[in-house]
Amino acid sequence: QVQLVESGGGLVQAGGSLRLSCAASGGIFAYAMAWYRQAPGKERELVASITGGGITSYGDSVKGRFGISRDNAKRTVHLQMNSLKPEDTAVYYCNTARNGINYWGKGTPVTVSS
Repeated sequence: QVQLVESGGGLVQAGGSLRLSCAASGGIFAYAMAWYRQAPGKERELVASITGGGITSYGDSVKGRFGISRDNAKRTVHLQMNSLKPEDTAVYYCNTARNGINYWGKGTPVTVSS
């Protein structure tokens, strides 16, 4: 059973930065990991993903501002968010998939004030 716990969310002014972390337990860690977000009244969207080998990809709205990284020894994934905008306000979720099963954390809220 894979468990994911996010941390690092909070309130920040526009233009500021936050670093989210996701700690994974259970199962093998060397799988792709991802961050999603869901704003009020909107569907959940993919923010960034990283393969077990470190290949990254980003949603168009965050390219150039966010960076995803992983520390396999510590079983953690980070999302560095820079130049934050009010439209980045959402609950951010950590995600991974094993054998066709999606695992999600409970999310960490990020609020960007203008």
